Amino acid sequence: MRHTLIALLVASLLPAHASAEGFQAVRDRDTFLGLIDGRDLRLGFFGVQLTVTADGRISGQALSSPVTGTWDWRDGYFCRDLDWSGYEIPFNCQLVEARDARQLRFTVDRGAGRSATFRVR
Repeated sequence: MRHTLIALLVASLLPAHASAEGFQAVRDRDTFLGLIDGRDLRLGFFGVQLTVTADGRISGQALSSPVTGTWDWRDGYFCRDLDWSGYEIPFNCQLVEARDARQLRFTVDRGAGRSATFRVR
């Protein structure tokens, strides 16, 4: 059962690639911080709620289990390491796109892979 939940969490962080409709690329750290400062990222279906702080920390939960990690901004991409209750989610640099400052889409492999769209609350 735990392996199924882990697979679902990873899938929630890497869902199917979506079209760019209405999304604008976020290319610098300051713009990204302006979008997330004091807010949470949420992906409701799996109960994912994450806080990304300016000092490079990620914290929150997914499926009622803790998520921790670190992040940095490198060459126009959000690069992060995550741990979900002892399950390591490998380092990856992701393209960040925003729509109306209410949604952020993260696309793995510097924009070449799968995407997840989070509500910003």
